[in-house]
Parts: sequence; structure tokens; C-alpha cells
Amino acid sequence: MPYLHQPEDLFRLLDGEPPYRIDQLRRWLYETPVLSSERMTNLPAAVRERLSDLWPFDVEMERSADGGTTRKWLFRAPDGAAIESVLMGYPRRATLCISSQAGCALGCTFCATGQFGFERHLEAGEMVAQVAYARAFLRQVGMPGTVSRLSNVVFMGMGEPLANYDRVREAIRRIVDVMGMSARSITVSTVGLVPGIRRLAEEPWPVSLAISLHAADDELRSSLVPINRRYPLQELEAAASAYFEKKRRRISIEWTMMDSVNDSQDQAVKLAEIAGRLRAHVNLIALNPTPLTSEKASSEAAINAFSRELACRGVNVTVRDTRGRDIDAACGQLRLLAGKPGLGVSQPRQHV
Repeated sequence: MPYLHQPEDLFRLLDGEPPYRIDQLRRWLYETPVLSSERMTNLPAAVRERLSDLWPFDVEMERSADGGTTRKWLFRAPDGAAIESVLMGYPRRATLCISSQAGCALGCTFCATGQFGFERHLEAGEMVAQVAYARAFLRQVGMPGTVSRLSNVVFMGMGEPLANYDRVREAIRRIVDVMGMSARSITVSTVGLVPGIRRLAEEPWPVSLAISLHAADDELRSSLVPINRRYPLQELEAAASAYFEKKRRRISIEWTMMDSVNDSQDQAVKLAEIAGRLRAHVNLIALNPTPLTSEKASSEAAINAFSRELACRGVNVTVRDTRGRDIDAACGQLRLLAGKPGLGVSQPRQHV
């Protein structure tokens, strides 16, 4: 399973082969990845056979939606851990949402990934392999009306990336330094692990930061996002502000719209104040309910009213449609379909 090796250690896989084979293999793995080792045409057949276990997972389930422009995979690691990735294609870009953990320990009330608990951290190679698989898929299979090049990677899948900091950092290093993707095309999403945000600000890569906020006062947020009890809004806002000042990258605020929970005018006013201080962009996302959630999605009228309130207060806001509803692409649904939980996806719908 080459992706579980650091790129610098690929020579261990090619013992007895000429040194130039290492560079050939690195290119096949990271620059122009392929879906199977048989396509590594400039490597000898014996070497390709040794590399037949190319991926650190099996593709257990693959589903498509939105006219083929959304593709979701449920990968299964040899130890049984489930890994979900979603590829969303557009005419000028393709975005991959990847997982950083199998499960999640943070227990946000509306997210099935957290409701089913934490299994383990994903290794850096397992994260990078999700990216490589999507790149190979776009090049070899493709999606209708979609570019053949992966343009964006978002750490917004299963798990809390900043709770798996060192491995996520290594995955970013490989994606940028070895795969050649721009750090500005990478987004790391967090529910608010303040120490991780401050560490990320000191890294050399100008990746974008997204904060899953979901509530604009500590009482409500602590009930929805339990980590807020450890890192309340004032601390989170200070860390996000410091990140912006260090990286000069606009912060994104993710806000899942839940009926009669966080869609009131009062919450909109408080959110506008936070977004204004951070000069942040707000993404409103209608909840895609999962089997273990009691919350319901806000109505379209409530979402539009909330969006208008933000816009009237000078906030740059986007309302998002959930992609892949018919393929169980929301948090927990596809993995639950296979016997375990997963990840949610959305796409921009309108700008206000």
C-alpha cells in the first residue's frame, strides 16, 4: 500500500530496482495517479504486480447523483474502518471533500458521524489516497460537464481535522509539496479547536479556514457543539481573528440551518456581529437530517429571511443546496446504509 509510505521512503517498495524507478513511482502516485498499478506503463510487470495493493482501502460502495456530477465513495480500510469522500464536479472546478478520522469524538448533536462515536484517526496516507483516487477518477473516468482536474480539497468529511493535527499536517504537506496543489485550494474545517487553529496559523501554507459555528451565543452553541464548553465563542473568535491576520485568508463560517433551533432573527443579528468582526463569509446550509437526529431543516422561507437579515447587516452570505440527497450523501447516511455512519456535502446555490 504505497500511500501509507512517506514519499521520501518509496525506495523501500522498490528494493533492487534502479533509483530512477522511485521517481517514476512517485509520479504515478502523486502527480498523475491511476486507479490501478496496471496503468503504470513504464514500470516492469513484476514491479506493477508488487504494487497491486495500491490503495490503503477497498471501494465498498460508490454512488452518483446530480446527473453524474456528484460522486460519493465509501472506502473500507483493512481494519474495518469506514472512510467517506465526496467529489463534486462543476464546469470550471472539481472539489473533493475528504475525511480525516473514522468517526468523531466531539458529539455535535445533529451530526451522525459524532453520534456513532470515534473509531480512530486516519493516517496521512489514507487522507492523501482519497485525493489521489479522486484525481485518478477524474482523469480516467470523468464526470459529465466537469473539468478533468481536481481543483479543491476540503477537510470537511468525517472527523475533526484539528483533533488529528499531526497527520492532517502531513497530509497537507504531501498534497501541496508532492502533489503540487496550491495551498490556497485547500480548506480545513473545524468546530472550534482553538489550539489547533493557532497551530495551523503558524504553518507555512496559506490554507483556508472554515469554522462550523451553528450558533452565535455560548448557551445555544454549547448545547449543539459540546466542545464550545471548553473553547467558548470569545476564545474561538480571537483564534480565528489571529488566523486571518496571520494568513490574510478570509474565514468562512458554516451554519447548518435547523428549524426553530438556530434560524431566528436574534441568532442572525448575533451572527452578523461575529461575521462582521471577523470579516468572514457565511455559508448557510439546510440540515440534511440523519436517522439519529431530532432536528429538522429550516424552511426555505426561514433560510431566506435569515440570509436577508445577514445581508442587510453587511455580511457576505451564500445559501447552499445539499448535493446528493438521493445517494445518502449527508452526515452518516451512506455509511449507515452500509452498516456504519459518514459525511455531508453541499454546493453553492445563490449569493445575496
